[in-house]
Amino acid sequence: MKRSKQTRGEIEAKQRKAAAWHHTLAQRAAERRRLRDYKIALARDEVPVVTSQLAPSNSYSIPDFVERGTYRPEPFVCKDCGVAEVWTPLQQKWWYETAKGDVFTKAVRCRACRTKERVRKSAARRVHLEGLARKKKPSAAS
Repeated sequence: MKRSKQTRGEIEAKQRKAAAWHHTLAQRAAERRRLRDYKIALARDEVPVVTSQLAPSNSYSIPDFVERGTYRPEPFVCKDCGVAEVWTPLQQKWWYETAKGDVFTKAVRCRACRTKERVRKSAARRVHLEGLARKKKPSAAS
């Protein structure tokens, strides 16, 4: 026979479920706000800087984009192929805040040249490691 009163465990389970639901709703609302702010910034071709997400820097000076409070499109010329490119605000935001890149660095290569450079470096690393492996084999056989 079932009692009419709820047990403490049932009450706590309902409270946990309600708290989880409220947390989910808060996350959704925050995501909608971020998306709205993102669309507004894109319309102005600027993206706001979140200084708490930047990597620490041991410098007394402050980068321009931090003083300004927004990332702006920055034109640059690729140092490998010489093509004029634009470093977009979203690319800057990713570099500085997500990848934690140094705040005093700028884009210097276009996407194609970055890919080529990455392939070149990985091939050089592979050749170097193969050479080290060949050096170790004769001494292990002795």
